[in-house]
Amino acid sequence: MDVEAIKGEIEQTLASKVSQDSKLHNIYILVHSDARHIHWPMAAGSTDELLANPHQPFHTASVGKTFTSVILAMLIEKGLAAYNDPIAKYLPSDLLEGLHVYKGEDYSHEIQLQHLLSNTSGLPDFFEDKPKRHRPFLEEVLEEPARFWTPEETIEWSKQHLQPRFPPGKGFHYTDTGYNLLGLIIESITAKRYAEVLHETIFTPLNMNHSYLAHYSEPAVPSEHPVASLHLDELHIKLNDYRSFSSFYASGQTVSTTEDLLLFMKALTKQQLLKDDSLRKMQDWKKMRVGMKYGYGLMQLQFLPFTRKYTAWGHLGVSGAFMLVVPALDLYLTGSFNQTAYRSKGINLLFFNVIRKLAAVLS
Repeated sequence: MDVEAIKGEIEQTLASKVSQDSKLHNIYILVHSDARHIHWPMAAGSTDELLANPHQPFHTASVGKTFTSVILAMLIEKGLAAYNDPIAKYLPSDLLEGLHVYKGEDYSHEIQLQHLLSNTSGLPDFFEDKPKRHRPFLEEVLEEPARFWTPEETIEWSKQHLQPRFPPGKGFHYTDTGYNLLGLIIESITAKRYAEVLHETIFTPLNMNHSYLAHYSEPAVPSEHPVASLHLDELHIKLNDYRSFSSFYASGQTVSTTEDLLLFMKALTKQQLLKDDSLRKMQDWKKMRVGMKYGYGLMQLQFLPFTRKYTAWGHLGVSGAFMLVVPALDLYLTGSFNQTAYRSKGINLLFFNVIRKLAAVLS
């Protein structure tokens, strides 16, 4: 099968998935390979009664964690911080107080930057962990859409309603709380707002003109297209109507496009943002779950065991967002399914209908 035929099959598959699944409203995907001169921006479905456009901005969710981790790596390269620095060096005492108390012992001063980056701090996750005596955080976000959450407030909410999972460095637990702390640490080191640093160090230098931190900043160039609506299972969310989504901050509040995410991933893989040693440090993989490992703000996905050509790295988001490179195939994939119920299904679709088909002609 030739490459163009594969493109047609992928487009047909995307359209079919949207038409057959009532929960799936739109898909955005960019398939890119320098080696085979492939650049396929695709979209299927609609958002708010408008046909989905391949260049439409969307909420990237936890893909934003990679931006946060890269900024920290940049600061460390400049000698402004170190991975083994205690977070207490950068945070006010009142925020640190009672942050990590596990089985009666306070580990708050033992947490290091590398623990937050690798999700090994033991801190709970304000977004997905369920409190024993309080409603889940997401319910508050959805019931009070006009409320603006500061990152400090998300940390305090986590301290008040959730419990740490283990001492720092003694396990793995994915935590948005930790990444919001990293945003505050970036502000402490730079004496600038996290959103400002995000634009100055990543978006502006890379000409990611349609990327910004929702409810904190604006894109350099407004898109011709509205931000794609997000779907939390059956719930339809217009991002601009929910100021409460400010709570995701440095853990995943970025709006971007497939093209902008490609610019970032190419710059990262080609050492235009970080030195090779720094990128390797970020790829110090630890097991997250079956088929998935975590480094410092990066995920590694092993679609088939012991097969390099089916191993990708980058990051995923709860919304079905993805920003991946398959190094053995020189293949980049960016986009989103904009549906929280499509996290696993979306990854399966990428593997079976994109990566595996292209592997035959790219490898």
